[in-house]
Amino acid sequence: MKGNAVTLLGEEIKVGAKAPDFEATTKELTPFGLKELAGRVKLISVVPSIDTGVCDLQTMTFNEEAAKLKDAMFVTISMDLPFALNRYCAAKGIENIITVSDHKLASFGLNYGFLMEELRLLARGIVILDKEDNVAYVEYVKEVSTHPDYDRALEAVKQLLEK
Repeated sequence: MKGNAVTLLGEEIKVGAKAPDFEATTKELTPFGLKELAGRVKLISVVPSIDTGVCDLQTMTFNEEAAKLKDAMFVTISMDLPFALNRYCAAKGIENIITVSDHKLASFGLNYGFLMEELRLLARGIVILDKEDNVAYVEYVKEVSTHPDYDRALEAVKQLLEK
C-alpha cells in the first residue's frame, strides 16, 4: 500500500477452486453470503473503502456494467460499515450492484485471502464465480492505489454468461 508491503491473511483463492462461503452484512444489517447469489454468475469487486477515489470509480464502473449484464450478479465488498455503504449508495445512485460489509467477521477477507493484517482493510481485487460457485477469475491488485483490469474481468463474466 503506497509502496509499503502488507500482509494478506487467509489463503489466496485460485482459479478452479470451489469458492468458500462467507458471511458479510448488507446495508440493511442482514447476513449475506453465497447462498443469496445461488445459480448466478457472480463478480465480486473487493475494495478497501468506498470513500476513496479508486474504490469509488471501481464501484461506479461495475454499477454501470451491471446494468448491461443483467444475468450476472455484481457485489462490492469492503470493510466499510453498512451505514456508510447505505449513505454512499444513496448519494451516488448505486442501484445495479449489491454492496456488503465484511467489517463484523472479516469472513470474506480471510476465506479469500484479501484481508490486510496491518490495516484490517480488504486489498483491492476481483473474484468471479461461475453459476456453481467455482472460481473462474481472480485478480489481486499489486498496489492498492491502482485500478483492477476492468476489461479482463468483464470479458470473463461475458464468457461465463455464454455457457
